[in-house]
Amino acid sequence: MEASRVSARLDRKTVEKNRRIHMKALYAKLLSLLPASASKESVAATLPNQLDEAINYIKATQETLERMKKRKKQLMWCAGIGKDEENTCLRMPKMEVQDFSSGLRVIAISSTCDHQLKFSEAVRIVEAEGNEIITASYAVIGDATFHTVESMATGSGIGEADKVLEGLKYAFRAKLIREVM
Repeated sequence: MEASRVSARLDRKTVEKNRRIHMKALYAKLLSLLPASASKESVAATLPNQLDEAINYIKATQETLERMKKRKKQLMWCAGIGKDEENTCLRMPKMEVQDFSSGLRVIAISSTCDHQLKFSEAVRIVEAEGNEIITASYAVIGDATFHTVESMATGSGIGEADKVLEGLKYAFRAKLIREVM
């Protein structure tokens, strides 16, 4: 009976020793996964401090990953590849430029947020192409804003609608990318 107690005690000691060796190897592996600057400081630190440092590093990495996923989603949406229902402010407005013999009519439909900036940008681009603004208005209906800019052609009129449309698309796309970043 005495021999069985001694044997059981030795088995428990061996099991505990193996568990400590295994845990030490796992801690070493965890520390090897930390960035070089953090692990140099961790060599002299106590085990609880090293674990806290690893936890903080993992949390910071998770936050960075979430920010990057959100940014990727927004950039893909801006490029027209993905959908983003939660960021309706970041939608590219639907635009149409109608070419009349006397001038142009620009119609842009956008989300209600930031509609004044989009409206002023549309007016600026039409004027930049050498057109004289006759009327400019916008109306907010539900969650959409309708912008209408009518202008009188001062130039040749050939390709004016295309130039204005491309200018509008470029300006709004650049604005969306700036908002995402």
